[in-house]
Amino acid sequence: MASGDATAVPEAGVGDTVGVGNTAGVGDTTAAGDTASAGPRERPGRLGEERDDRRRERRSRWYRRDVRWSPYAFIAPFFVFFLAFGLFPLLYTGWASLHRVELTAPTDMEWVGLRNFSRLLSDDFFWNALKNTVTIGVLSTVPQLLIALGIAHLLNYRLRGSMFFRVAVLTPYATSVAAATLVFVLLFGRDYGMINWVLGLAGAGPVDWQNGTWTSQLAVSTIVIWRWTGYNALIYLAAMQAIPDDLYESAALDGASRWQQFLHVTVPSLRPTILFTCVVSTIGATQLFGEPLLFNGGAGATGGADHQFQTLGLYLYEQGWVNLHLGRASAIAWAMFLILLIIGAVNWIIARRLRESA
Repeated sequence: MASGDATAVPEAGVGDTVGVGNTAGVGDTTAAGDTASAGPRERPGRLGEERDDRRRERRSRWYRRDVRWSPYAFIAPFFVFFLAFGLFPLLYTGWASLHRVELTAPTDMEWVGLRNFSRLLSDDFFWNALKNTVTIGVLSTVPQLLIALGIAHLLNYRLRGSMFFRVAVLTPYATSVAAATLVFVLLFGRDYGMINWVLGLAGAGPVDWQNGTWTSQLAVSTIVIWRWTGYNALIYLAAMQAIPDDLYESAALDGASRWQQFLHVTVPSLRPTILFTCVVSTIGATQLFGEPLLFNGGAGATGGADHQFQTLGLYLYEQGWVNLHLGRASAIAWAMFLILLIIGAVNWIIARRLRESA
């Protein structure tokens, strides 16, 4: 028993030692392993979060830059083309107008100051071209806008096939200037023109449309009227459709007829639009070039044998590309530019007074 006790004690001690040793060793090893493995696991997590934060910061910075600068990038092509084909030709033309320069030697410039402009004041051909431009402008603008207003009033009502009529009135605007003018040259022919044929049926004699002063200007104005009436009619139609229906209903309840509604409701509501079309048509008449040039046939930019329908655009072309005087042509171009500025100033004054009265 003693030996058994002695033996038991060591066994117990060994067992305890082993148990404690194993427990402590395993526990310590495990704890150490957990401690050792915890560090490497946490570092990649923090690095990944830092990379995500930097990536989000870069994206936010690029987004702010995109929001700030992308609108300028979108409109940059307009300014590039405007500088290349708008501002630079305008400034160069103004510089050339102060020099004597020929088309055969555009780099050889001789300073003359305002001499090219002073010559225009005493140039009978310039004043004749200005007078013809005003006359053709009035003969083409007034009937054109009146007819366009009437067409728009008709199209504003519910018509069967209204879309067809809207496209039909815009067709002349889409037609080539050269094609339309050549057709009208045939219509206004002296010997075999359809206009003179119709006048002959009515008992009138043939009219020399091209060589007469008023007849030639009326013929050129007819081409302009035919081309631009539909365009202005659609502008008026869009403005008419924006007028509230309550105004027409109130006028109808007061016993106003359609004609009275047109005079007292439609026309007053269209005053800003009518002013806009008047200004645009006046600017177009000031720059009139293709119609009188082609109506003259092969005679060039003279505007008839007696310059009876030569406009400012034709006179500029004649001085610059026929007579080769680029300096004089530049002065004419700037004179036209100043006329357009005056027209714009008058438009601004009238529009401001209309707003004040409204």
